[in-house]
Amino acid sequence: MSTIAINMFVSLDGVAQAPGGPKEDVDGDFGHGGWTVPYFTEQVGDIVGPWHASAGALLLGRRTYDIFAAYWPHVPDGHEEAPMAKILNNVPKYVASRSKPSLTWENSSLLDGDVPAAVAELKRQDLGEVVVVGSLDLAQTLIANDLVDEYRLTVFPVVLGTGKRLFGDGAVPSGLELVSARTTDSGVVGCVYRPVGKPGYGSFEL
Repeated sequence: MSTIAINMFVSLDGVAQAPGGPKEDVDGDFGHGGWTVPYFTEQVGDIVGPWHASAGALLLGRRTYDIFAAYWPHVPDGHEEAPMAKILNNVPKYVASRSKPSLTWENSSLLDGDVPAAVAELKRQDLGEVVVVGSLDLAQTLIANDLVDEYRLTVFPVVLGTGKRLFGDGAVPSGLELVSARTTDSGVVGCVYRPVGKPGYGSFEL
């Protein structure tokens, strides 16, 4: 059996859209692209790097796939990111897309047909950790279909007010167990959560 882990950058108000640059995702006239950059330090890299490096496979949406495929195959030997490039280039990469793109990055394949069913089939295989990086629309589909085993959230100290949120309408109600948390000097917090079933309820009423 495999596990599905979502690696996601989120703002304090839950926005996960276009963390890396102004043109990354402008849906809805989103004007805050690149909001993680002022806070991204070596300490942040020390948190998220191992999360990526643990991947037995990558599960990506088309937009994130194109960004990664334009960069990681071209990292030269000897570059400081070469060890990470070797991992990401070698692992299987599964891409969810409504179109039929030409997947030029080595070890890439398209998820055909129904994405939740295809991901459920991946979970039945022995792939280890199947890591979702970015790929917000895909992540929301996985959340809505209760397919996520672990959330690795890098929370940035910024409120954006608008934009696509990781946990939007249709998210399956779930209680979460905090597995670990690390903080950085720039105010970023890296948290790992695992679903533990339905949320509990109570009352403080007298």
